Amino acid sequence: MTPSLPAGSVIALLGAESTGKTELARALATRLQQRGITSTWVPEYLREWCVREGRAPQREEQRAIADEQTRRIAEAARNGVVVADTTALSIAVYSDTLFADASLYPGAVDAQCRYTITLLMALDLPWVDDGLQREGPQVREPFDGRLRKALNGAGIGYAVVHGTGVERLASSWNAINSLISRERPAGTSVRRGAASGWQWPCDKCSDPSCEHRLFSDLVAGRQ
Repeated sequence: MTPSLPAGSVIALLGAESTGKTELARALATRLQQRGITSTWVPEYLREWCVREGRAPQREEQRAIADEQTRRIAEAARNGVVVADTTALSIAVYSDTLFADASLYPGAVDAQCRYTITLLMALDLPWVDDGLQREGPQVREPFDGRLRKALNGAGIGYAVVHGTGVERLASSWNAINSLISRERPAGTSVRRGAASGWQWPCDKCSDPSCEHRLFSDLVAGRQ
């Protein structure tokens, strides 16, 4: 099934470091193009910044990086569907986690509310140190918790993606089709103010084992 995504739609991938965002974002953009949907992969600007500067950014440099990520997504959205390998919300969560700086949340949440689909990467992939980013494996769980709190607090719907390789791609593709094809429940639109973010496939909790069990059952039923 091919999702009905009008030009300007943004599929935003969020998650801690080493959770498969880049690989999945490229795979989703490729699949959309194969289905005849003009799409653009927008890479993570933070990674580009770290390579250029040869270091991790400091607290006072976070806002400019977040703003540039948002700008690049908006620019790409003029030409079709966007698959974004992270958003300003991730940078806001990093600033909160590493520097106890919550000042980036308002702008980042406003931008996230404009995106069509939010996919949250589960913590089921092994940690791989690429030498470019600034946190270690011990930061993944605090980051994930703060990210979910920010999404739920803003009423932003999201789908949790599990699995490796084609399994992870299948999970995200099923989630996108589910969110697009159904009449949007509270929390899945770009509007704010919902009581809590809607999660697919489990809208009852944020327990990873529950999410993974439901995802496994879904994939098994569709094979």
